[in-house]
Amino acid sequence: MTYFVDWAPRNNINFALFDCIDFAFALPDAEFKLVFDSPDASNLLHNLVADAHAMGKLVKLSVGGWTGSHYFSLAVSTPANRNTFVSNILTTYNQYNLDGIDIDWEYPGQSGRQGNTESPSDEENMLEFLKLLRSTLPPMAKISAAVQDTPFAGPDGHPIQDASGFAEIIDWALLMNYDDFQAVTPPGPNAPLYDGCGNSTQPSQNAVAGYNAWTSAGFPANKLVLGIPAYGYVSNIGIDHLRQRRSPEAPRLHRLARRTTVNSDDDHQIQFRDLVTKGVLQRNNDGTYAAVPSSGFQRSWDQCSATPFLHSDAQTIPYDDPESLAMKGAFAKKTGMLGVNMFDVHGETDQWDLITATRNGLLGPASVLTSSSSSPSVLSMPGDQQALGGPFA
Repeated sequence: MTYFVDWAPRNNINFALFDCIDFAFALPDAEFKLVFDSPDASNLLHNLVADAHAMGKLVKLSVGGWTGSHYFSLAVSTPANRNTFVSNILTTYNQYNLDGIDIDWEYPGQSGRQGNTESPSDEENMLEFLKLLRSTLPPMAKISAAVQDTPFAGPDGHPIQDASGFAEIIDWALLMNYDDFQAVTPPGPNAPLYDGCGNSTQPSQNAVAGYNAWTSAGFPANKLVLGIPAYGYVSNIGIDHLRQRRSPEAPRLHRLARRTTVNSDDDHQIQFRDLVTKGVLQRNNDGTYAAVPSSGFQRSWDQCSATPFLHSDAQTIPYDDPESLAMKGAFAKKTGMLGVNMFDVHGETDQWDLITATRNGLLGPASVLTSSSSSPSVLSMPGDQQALGGPFA
């Protein structure tokens, strides 16, 4: 799967590579109606649905996001509000001939973006909202939720220990396993596969930990989807290693940048395809990518997170590439997860190398977990059980 964002649309989608597209984002307003913040969003969504359906693919509408979760807590806070909210979602669902709804509330029981409403009852109210949404949408409608690597916060502010009630309602939960360090100084990995060196003070923020946390809370593996990024972050400091440590551990906030420049983006986010077009990375014949020597950048591998990073005298860029994404796809396969979802399609290359590598890992032999000599083999790492988080192995 992949997200399609209204602020950076892509027209030439290779639908053969995807089963489902999530259109992002519809934002709940003060009256709990769904609105778009892009003037072209409505036409984009109509066209996307038509093109996808012509290829036999599904389109879901993602509701919320980092900038669109302000009214979520109020919208689900009472039976009357939930009825209004769900009725408005159904109207939009029918208007665009959708196949499902993705709930991207960032985050229940936590503040998320400054100014968001929140309540200790958010988790309980969200479950009631999802029950109502399930009973209101057509029976074949898909319902998903974009979530952190840790389960929803309960009334005490800690992750709930039992998420099985949510698993009974939704078709899958998407683990947003990215934005772990963002553009901090010194830089850390954007989307770690695991805490392979055992030295992270964000040990809950990686794919393995996310899988273990949700399955331990009663959420079945075959209803989990691993979120993968098509972007990285630029830190304006040049170092030849990534830090794994931050103290104390705090909830990771998932942010979405809307521009992609190397030096001046608000969140310093850069798309993988821009690393290519800006001459930092070059494509090899086999679909892998190497640093362009004249760019001043060198590609290195962080064995603690199983992700690559670029570094020059002045900048460091943690990101994901076909090698690391193939390993994430293979991890999803090994653990019996439902699949993967890339955020987002406009960061992909013209040759579709990122999703192709991920698909090969997900659908191909498990030997993909053994990568090239520049990176470790997940399956053969010393202390495999510990490095991979224990329970899933």
